[in-house]
Amino acid sequence: MRLFVPGRICLFGEHTDWAGGYRRINGALEKGYTIIAGTNQGVYANVRPHPQNLVLRSHLNDGRVIGPYEVPMEREALYAEALKGGFFSYAAGVAYQVLTHYRVRGLEIDNDHTDLPIKKGLSSSAAICVLVARAFNRLYDLKMTVRGEMEYAYRGEITTPSRCGRMDQGCAFGNRPVLMIFDGDQLEVRELTVGRDLYFVIVDLKAGKDTREILNRLNHCYPFAENDLERGVQEYLGPLSASITQEAAEALRAGDACRVGQLMTKAQALFDRYVMPACPSQLTAPVLHGVLAHPALQPHVWGGKGVGSQGDGSAQFICRSAEDQEAVLAILERELGMSGLKLTLHAARRVRKAVIPAAGFGTRLFPATKAVKKELFPVVGRDGVCRPALLAIVEEAAASGMEEIAIVVQENDRRMFEEFFMLPPPVENFNKLSAESRRISQQVLELGRRVTLLTQREQEGFGHAVYCAREWVGEEPFLLLLGDHLFDSEAEETCTQQILSAYDRYRVNVVGLMPTREEEVHLFGCATGLRQSDGALMLTELTEKPDAEYARQHLRVEGLPEGSYYGFSGQYVLSPKVFDHLGETIRRGIRQRGEFQLTPCLDRLRQEEGFIGLPIRGRRYDIGTPVSYRQTVLEYGNV
Repeated sequence: MRLFVPGRICLFGEHTDWAGGYRRINGALEKGYTIIAGTNQGVYANVRPHPQNLVLRSHLNDGRVIGPYEVPMEREALYAEALKGGFFSYAAGVAYQVLTHYRVRGLEIDNDHTDLPIKKGLSSSAAICVLVARAFNRLYDLKMTVRGEMEYAYRGEITTPSRCGRMDQGCAFGNRPVLMIFDGDQLEVRELTVGRDLYFVIVDLKAGKDTREILNRLNHCYPFAENDLERGVQEYLGPLSASITQEAAEALRAGDACRVGQLMTKAQALFDRYVMPACPSQLTAPVLHGVLAHPALQPHVWGGKGVGSQGDGSAQFICRSAEDQEAVLAILERELGMSGLKLTLHAARRVRKAVIPAAGFGTRLFPATKAVKKELFPVVGRDGVCRPALLAIVEEAAASGMEEIAIVVQENDRRMFEEFFMLPPPVENFNKLSAESRRISQQVLELGRRVTLLTQREQEGFGHAVYCAREWVGEEPFLLLLGDHLFDSEAEETCTQQILSAYDRYRVNVVGLMPTREEEVHLFGCATGLRQSDGALMLTELTEKPDAEYARQHLRVEGLPEGSYYGFSGQYVLSPKVFDHLGETIRRGIRQRGEFQLTPCLDRLRQEEGFIGLPIRGRRYDIGTPVSYRQTVLEYGNV
């Protein structure tokens, strides 16, 4: 398995992770608020299981190759190695923590490429710790969420002599910016979406600082302030930083680069006023301030500040454009003899494409499906209009903002779908229609302009049908709907809009969930996970059509009654990465029940990117069996 973990940069709220931790002693202190983002650089590795040892070989960004290190996968040996300090201690510390709580064997890590600068405030040690935690999680399927990987990475690093802050392992969230709130021992993590692309430059100041001295001096100001200097430190690391950081979160969401730059400049000025006097030998930072004020840089940046613990380690600028980002890098090298790294935070990509597989034969509805595709079976909606089920699904997708809709069909059925969506009725029939029916006919043709028909030449299962859309989807997230599932929402948003709203909040893969009785779980893909504050689940397992015994042992969810589990509703928002996993499954001929299935690939996505399960507020109507179709005809559209 190939893994990548970035470094992380603290955009706002440096030092507040440990300062907020003092609230467990002094409740009058303000919570800590920090915004971090993963860098575009990091550590890359090939990982595989090892029968008995932890093995690490690493290429550092300065060209050195260290290792291979090797230690038995035994708690005592790992703990002793972690206490030694040094590069390998981080891997050993995480392995020790994982082995303490899980039954795992060994791990072999070949860190064959690193482009993340070491000891520059970008959490290179945390990146290694997250890499090890993620490797154990995915290779042994430990069901950790991204937050779980972050927690074990943190536990592992503090097992070593390192005394990192709680924010460092936030690199587990990748390039997405994250707001972290520290309240004593409690940590809340909120992922942020960016309204527009934002362009940063991280500068290696090529000077030096003593982080331990900085932290030692600042920690003397806690938990209770005894003089004006200590009160000033607590004022900045408390309410002042909290206010700036929360305002910065809103500016990032809006994509307001100018405001982000202003807040950076303000944060640096207040840091200098309140915090610098506590450790002037390290925080006066003449190199940092000289770079921040360098005249040639000013036309290209909105603002800047120090990084991490501050001092003469690294600086950060937010640039006015991608071109200005390049100009800043050139000026740093040409005029100051310094190197810089790009950090670009990309605006969240809106979901605008939907895929609807409709290529199945409809075996359970034979012989009706010999005459009519099941997706074209009639249903009557709330408006009293009798329409094909597929039209109702396409209408809901379009109403939810989908600009393009692909329907995957059999080659022999293509003409049937083309005639429905792209051709008007013959003139003699059109003239017989009422004015209202003519209006509906025109609406169908307008919808048809958004529809693309894709062909599945061989019926190889649901996963194969989805794979047929890979080139059409391209490199963007997409909505996946089933061609034989209808919905009635019990909320203001349609059921499809509920799924899309969940994606906007979490920016990871989403599947809709419906409570499913134990005797029916074998009919659906099912999931389990950890309940979030808004009722969604951070999924820890997705499985295809489990039996009742498996569901009882593995799929229980807090809040559901006994004998009830969460089945897939038939609505998904998926990363294009799913096509890589589907392609691998098809190339290797991995079938379940004789077909290429989607659910195992979704579980791979869960491990690699995270997956949210959203309980849908509404009713699902399935037209895939005679019994369910009869029920749908009777109940669908009833107010």
